[in-house]
Amino acid sequence: MTRKSIQELQDGYSNQQFTPLDITKHYLKRIKKKDPVLNSFITVSKEWARKEAKIVEAKEKAGDQTGRLYGIPLSYKDNIDTKGIRTTYGSSIDANNVPERDAAVVHKLLQEDSITLGKNNMHEYALGITSNNPHYGPVHNPWNPEYTPGGSSGGSAAAVAADLTVASIGTDTGGSIRIPAASCGVVGLKPTYNKIPTQGVFYVSWTLDHVGPLTANMTDLAIMMEALTKQKYVPYLQQDIRGLRVGVPTSFFNEHIEAETYQLYVNALQALEQLGAVLIDVDVSFINGYQQQILNIAASEAGYVHRDRMECCLSQYVADARALLESSLTITSRQYIEALKAKESYMKQFGRLFREQIQVLATPTIPIAARKIGVEEVQFGSYTESLFDAMTRYTEIFNAVEVPALSIPCGITSEGLPVALQLVAAWGREDRLIRAGYAYEQDQLASFYQTRDEICAGYHA
Repeated sequence: MTRKSIQELQDGYSNQQFTPLDITKHYLKRIKKKDPVLNSFITVSKEWARKEAKIVEAKEKAGDQTGRLYGIPLSYKDNIDTKGIRTTYGSSIDANNVPERDAAVVHKLLQEDSITLGKNNMHEYALGITSNNPHYGPVHNPWNPEYTPGGSSGGSAAAVAADLTVASIGTDTGGSIRIPAASCGVVGLKPTYNKIPTQGVFYVSWTLDHVGPLTANMTDLAIMMEALTKQKYVPYLQQDIRGLRVGVPTSFFNEHIEAETYQLYVNALQALEQLGAVLIDVDVSFINGYQQQILNIAASEAGYVHRDRMECCLSQYVADARALLESSLTITSRQYIEALKAKESYMKQFGRLFREQIQVLATPTIPIAARKIGVEEVQFGSYTESLFDAMTRYTEIFNAVEVPALSIPCGITSEGLPVALQLVAAWGREDRLIRAGYAYEQDQLASFYQTRDEICAGYHA
């Protein structure tokens, strides 16, 4: 059986082609066969998933109304609490943690009759962007196992790309949904701040953290968002974007970027224009230097969240996570408050941009394709940048601004790695992202998806 969308699975249930238990067993077999190479799961909840499949089948047979995700197998990043299922936060310190209650997002999706396949591997405590985890092993990119899948939701993106789960829930502090989505060639959405509740998620930063879905396509994303928010998104799956005002930044998002990535981004802009979107040059120079401000917020709050673990167990953290947490000890209260004030300013200026000039902003998701596991620096001509700074440069501003941001594939490099387009909209306007993303997908991505499913999932047309 090749990859099936949420709707195709539910049509199959209606037509009695297969049952939720059949599909659950299918995914568990795929995980057992393919995940030893990818290492995208820390914990596979085999018995739990079979039990949930039987429960939703019995509910349907009893004639009870079933939920929006009836019989759909999902996975969760391992910093999201799951009652009765080990939740390690990607760490050795919490290796034996079994939560007593579900995170709010898990509770929502179980109420919609989804099935939990397990917990995805991740960067330790979500404090990095490679998912090179020393405690559970690195996650491998399904396009090429020598490469990182991005992070920190790397296991979630790899599992979706390889069709080891229908969809996954990740978290995003500075790009941790969008970076792996871009690196693995799937769709990832960081919704508006607090659109999806974060209760039961192990924080990096309560100011910047978001929860959102990673899916194989835009239609599945719309359905997942309906289940997560009880709002209607499927009606916005429209191919008509004539007149949509799309902002194209004249600075920052076209700087220190690999030539091939930039060209694929330009091609995507041209495709949007051919679909009828109106491209408008916009000045975003007001964000220059923003990264240090966001780092001051993230590091300060992460240091507070980890204060007890740092006292007892700092040596057990991987080096990059330890360095970030140690940096929190030198950030002053004044620097933290100044960073929060800068955040307010960025919000106002982006708010004005979306009110007065554009409906959607289009940028590259990340300035580079995935790097080999273990690589920690990037070279742009004579300019050297840490991999972390490069990968988060185009994404983390939108965590600070609290607006929704979507990563959608936009091509493949000559090295055979995916590149992605980032679409951003005003606060609460996920509908615009779904409309624009779907129109672009339907026009441009049929061949990409076929290639992805051959390479990553092993499916051949």
